[in-house]
Amino acid sequence: MGRIVFILAGGPVSDPEFLRERIASIRPVAILCADGGARHAYGLGVIPDAIVGDMDSLDDEKARFFSRRGCRLLRHSPEKDETDTELALAEALGMNPDAVWIFGAMGRRLDHTLANLSLLACEAARGVDVRLVDPFCEVFLVRGMSMLEGEPGQTVSVFPLGDAAEGITLEGFEYPLDGATMKPGKPYGVSNRLAAPRGVIRVRKGALLVIRYFKAGGFPVGD
Repeated sequence: MGRIVFILAGGPVSDPEFLRERIASIRPVAILCADGGARHAYGLGVIPDAIVGDMDSLDDEKARFFSRRGCRLLRHSPEKDETDTELALAEALGMNPDAVWIFGAMGRRLDHTLANLSLLACEAARGVDVRLVDPFCEVFLVRGMSMLEGEPGQTVSVFPLGDAAEGITLEGFEYPLDGATMKPGKPYGVSNRLAAPRGVIRVRKGALLVIRYFKAGGFPVGD
């Protein structure tokens, strides 16, 4: 898998055991927390390599707890243009990773979710596999080509990000495409499904936002 950095953002983590299992199985080269994401690390008994942000969500007691155990506190001014997750991603990309997985980046704050989705398209992340991950799904950006290993029946939705995406090819899906174009406002790429253990997504021009649900027919539900 190469060098993978985990970022724990400040949004909800509905299943802490899912995160614990991912840390144990993937063994990331570093774990960073975006300010309030430190509470996830604290609850799991994980000492991150660094906590990044303006620290408005990290109380003094937890700050001392982590600092005494070797965690770096990278403080930024509250008067800033970047989100804490954006700052954590910049720190992660500076570690020359092959991939960055961001947890706690999706939740009920739609504005925060959209802000985190927009990070997938940041210029600094080109060439790095950056994903938003939760117990139900993963979200990532495709420019060029991506191979998707999974199980038949998994729901996969694709959307053009920003402008139109052209030359779209989907192989290994129930609804394949060959040289198609997707434009904003015409979301016909929703709710496709893998038809094979491997799917291939290609796009000649533009970028596709891809959402893959891990469990066939398994989706989050509201309280």
